[in-house]
Amino acid sequence: MTVSGPTHPSASTPAPADTVAGLLAEISRVGADTHRGGYSRPVFSTAELDLRAWFLAHAAKRGLDVETDRNGVIWAWWHTPVGGTANAVVTGSHLDSVPGGGAFDGPLGVASALVALDFLQAEGLRPERPLAIAVFPEEEGSRFGVACLGTRVLTGAIDVNLARGLRDQNGDTFAEVAARSGFDPTLLGPDPEALARIGTFIELHVEQGRELIDRHQAVGIGSSILGHGRWRLSVTGQGNHAGTTLMTDRHDPMIAAAGIVMAIRDTARAQPGARATVGRLEPVPGGTNVIASRVDLWLDARHPDDAVTASVVATILAEARLIAAAEGCTVQLTEESVSRTVSFDTGLRDHLSLLLPDAPVQHTGAGHDAGILTQYVPTAMLFVRNPTGVSHSPEEYVEDDDAEAGALALARVLADLLVPTTP
Repeated sequence: MTVSGPTHPSASTPAPADTVAGLLAEISRVGADTHRGGYSRPVFSTAELDLRAWFLAHAAKRGLDVETDRNGVIWAWWHTPVGGTANAVVTGSHLDSVPGGGAFDGPLGVASALVALDFLQAEGLRPERPLAIAVFPEEEGSRFGVACLGTRVLTGAIDVNLARGLRDQNGDTFAEVAARSGFDPTLLGPDPEALARIGTFIELHVEQGRELIDRHQAVGIGSSILGHGRWRLSVTGQGNHAGTTLMTDRHDPMIAAAGIVMAIRDTARAQPGARATVGRLEPVPGGTNVIASRVDLWLDARHPDDAVTASVVATILAEARLIAAAEGCTVQLTEESVSRTVSFDTGLRDHLSLLLPDAPVQHTGAGHDAGILTQYVPTAMLFVRNPTGVSHSPEEYVEDDDAEAGALALARVLADLLVPTTP
């Protein structure tokens, strides 16, 4: 197949003035967490809002038409000569982070999209489809507990009243925080018109694993996202005085919670391919000299087979009830979010493999906005090598050369989608 219009970006294409590494360096101090290390950039925090302003400035520098929709999604449009937004090619990612996260999870995809656009503009590409760079809010779920909240609200994958009522650790609801950030919470909700504009979605992301390390490749192509979910286990006992309550008289939910954490590990180890994690635990009331009355702990469970994930969680709950009862406590399980195993569009994936023949096809155990959108539009993902294999941590890393290779690969994919092909 031959492609009409200017030659697509290649390794010989002159590098744009901005580099991915340079763009990320501009925001290297935003949201730096001196306590945890890395970055803490929860949605609509000062840090995340500063990053949104940074993106808006770079979109304006490139002459893009920018809009922020009623759900807080930023769309930066590079229009075709005839204008319009129908059947758009959309790329982008998110800017929020987990507490103490790395520098690349999210921002790499946004910075790479800007540089990929620079390649296309430098080549004089004449697109016949519009291109948008999208920035989605609350992908990590670190503030309101639901991963990919922005795309879930956009698509209607979450009940909007439930979304409005989600609370952060300060007790503020999503509606209240959105209102303080300039959004009308009554307008939050499914946006079929915005969704209908997306003809194809491509997300570039740092690899959260080590498959590209083992394959000695800088860029990979996503095939699927493992099913995963988040549940809250609330262990209730009897609050009391730490100094006056004999050990034999206690109904301590912290002891039960400790046993449950160990049982979660053992249950996941017993099931091949399963992953289960407790990354957050909160005692109530939380005093040093107080026996807690309740302990909440959050479970993240994943497996390629959704039925196995459900079975693992059911086993964990059964074990938790036995452990809690032995301490004179009770336990309640609350589902906070569940994403089924999803496969990316196979035709699009195979086409990317033709464009990037050296890029291995791989699944990922991490959730992404692309995983939510793939149920509604043709979606694909590109991954960029992480030499540490570590993510959601300050140790997350991308070499400068790999970052630029990822942007160039993204540019090649976008160019092919934007310019019609003829047999």
